[in-house]
Amino acid sequence: MALPADGISSLLIDGKLVPGGAGTFATINPATEEVLGEAADADAADMDRAIDAARRAFDDTDWSRNTALRVRCVRQLRDVLLKHVDELREMTIAEAGAPRMLTAGAQLEGPVNDLGFAADTAENYSWTEDLGQAAPLGIPTRRTIVREAVGVVGAITPWNFPHQINLAKLGPALAAGNTVVLKPAPDTPWCAAAVGQLIAEHTDIPPGVVNIVTGTDHRLGAILAKDPRVDMISFTGSTATGRAVMADAAATVKKVFLELGGKSAFLVLDDADLGAACSVAAFSACLHAGQGCAITTRLVVPRARYDEAVAAAAGVMGSIKAGDPAKPDTVCGPLISARQRDRVQGYLDLAVAEGGTFACGGGRPDDQPAGYFIAPTVIAGLTNESRVAREEIFGPVLTVLAHDGDDDAVRIANDSPYGLSGTVYGGDPQRAAAVAARLRVGTVNVNGGVWYSADMPFGGYKQSGNGREMGIAGFEEYLEIKSIATSAN
Repeated sequence: MALPADGISSLLIDGKLVPGGAGTFATINPATEEVLGEAADADAADMDRAIDAARRAFDDTDWSRNTALRVRCVRQLRDVLLKHVDELREMTIAEAGAPRMLTAGAQLEGPVNDLGFAADTAENYSWTEDLGQAAPLGIPTRRTIVREAVGVVGAITPWNFPHQINLAKLGPALAAGNTVVLKPAPDTPWCAAAVGQLIAEHTDIPPGVVNIVTGTDHRLGAILAKDPRVDMISFTGSTATGRAVMADAAATVKKVFLELGGKSAFLVLDDADLGAACSVAAFSACLHAGQGCAITTRLVVPRARYDEAVAAAAGVMGSIKAGDPAKPDTVCGPLISARQRDRVQGYLDLAVAEGGTFACGGGRPDDQPAGYFIAPTVIAGLTNESRVAREEIFGPVLTVLAHDGDDDAVRIANDSPYGLSGTVYGGDPQRAAAVAARLRVGTVNVNGGVWYSADMPFGGYKQSGNGREMGIAGFEEYLEIKSIATSAN
């Protein structure tokens, strides 16, 4: 598969690569603002056909019962993606603005290799559990618990980590026996369409098992969420859109998994190496231009050393230049779109209105006249009550807040509608771990630990969503439980 000069302008529906009913739309390089090429633009009829194909593939074939076939197909998908990983890398850099250095990890090769975990899990999973014989209500009964696929899964995904999120849904959903309709974000259609092309041309995944529907019409996601033929929605995106997805799915009471926004806190305790901790926080906030839901964007430091912490963070962030994601040393690439760049700039303007100041950054870099860039920015002088400290910005922006001891640091961290991630740095590991245990979040990094891994569940508390992705817990999101009671007379 070579990246076509004019794009990948096909949907995958019922095993066939087909044009979009609404024609095509342009996909843009966010680093240059230039048109890369065309992608297939689906209409409502395309989505209807995709759902119908997934429904028939689940109901009328043995896909959900043939574990050996599923395991083989998921491993095939992993292998063919790895075979074409260099082409996919260039596509991801160009379309998503992903820095090259990140594609070896969570932006590409990490999630591709993680498909092996999904296949291994299905191959070794205990699909049935024998509870033995008992006599409930005095009736001798043999009891069995069976775990089986939910059915048709509608997957709706965002643009920031397209391969990671698309494959984190496709892998376990398919390995568990479901069929899937994937609706990716219109900002990164090629990343999904390329997977569809490889599935159609290089795997034994049966027709209708995977359907990939790219398009600019945001109503396509609502169609998927509302359709009674769809048994489950797996959604990753903003909390506001997640609420709409949950409301749409409620009409048919379908199962809903939501991985939503975050405003995660990086707590620096008073016995930590302040300079080292603030450097880590600043570097992390710049990765992929801050476009990650679990990035820690509130740096919470001891009040007595606040100015020192601001200077340390600004020293690092001010030295990181937003630039060409294709270069091997770029950490902070562009934001995904003009709309998103304007949104982030709006929050920077709000920070000034709320009484904050910029220790570095604050707008478009002077050396980037084109592209959707924002300079890495440190905001000082605000409290946790400010909108800038409470709302998800999704840009390379770090707000520094002051705390008055461990209890106050925990209070600030938990004083948020979100609960996705968090970090604690402290000199005493036991003390740091005790603080981490009090955070109401789904993932915690203590003194530099890494929670991103195929076997670790990921998800959040509160308005950061419900359910878990990845790990055994993520695999089991795509299963139903059936209890079977057989007379033992």
